[in-house]
Amino acid sequence: MFVTPAFAQVPGAPGGDFLISLLPFVLIFVVLYFLILRPQQRRVKQQQEMIGALRRGDTVVTAGGLIGKISKVIDDREIQVEVAEGVRVRIARHMVAEVRAKGEPVKDEG
Repeated sequence: MFVTPAFAQVPGAPGGDFLISLLPFVLIFVVLYFLILRPQQRRVKQQQEMIGALRRGDTVVTAGGLIGKISKVIDDREIQVEVAEGVRVRIARHMVAEVRAKGEPVKDEG
């Protein structure tokens, strides 16, 4: 009437069962890597390339929603953006969310 522990045990090698039980966790990790982690790494790389390519004359949108034109690249961490006629703000480069239009390269006089 009652099931004894002998009937509940599965025959086979004790080490093989452990590997089979680990297989679903490995498959879940592989799926998560390809669906979540890999695309996120690609977006981070694209953002860093965009920030590295900023130059004077580009129209940008900041993370706060300001839209303006880069009037001066101060250094590798800051830029100066003109948001209205005569109104310039200094922002950190990593706060640029999007580049709307690329500006013309600065012409060398000489």
